[in-house]
Amino acid sequence: MEELENNEQNENAERREEIFSQTIRAGKRTYFFDVKETRAEEKYLTITESKRRFSNDQGRFFYEKHKIFLYKEDFQKFVDGLNTVIKFIESGEIPESEAIDLPEIMDKTPPPPNSDIKFEDLDPSTEE
Repeated sequence: MEELENNEQNENAERREEIFSQTIRAGKRTYFFDVKETRAEEKYLTITESKRRFSNDQGRFFYEKHKIFLYKEDFQKFVDGLNTVIKFIESGEIPESEAIDLPEIMDKTPPPPNSDIKFEDLDPSTEE
């Protein structure tokens, strides 16, 4: 009976590990888009970049991996940001809605503690 329970727990853990996966090979890199599920059955996405590298010290190849976790509540913000960046790369123009007014931000952002920086020193319009 205990063995049956352990098998069920292992199956559940495997189910949580990966529900769906998409692999994209792009030159020297491979990207993995893996849909996983939390114990509360909330789905999330892991994006893994894998690059094959050679270690001169060990004299063999290894895979360097970088991973990000993207949760459901952040999907739309992520997609919007990615689309904005892609449009910029393709056109070279910063979208109007994404333009940042630095003086406005500087006026609202307090300097870090113990900082000798004066925002007036950063404003080019105050130069003589």
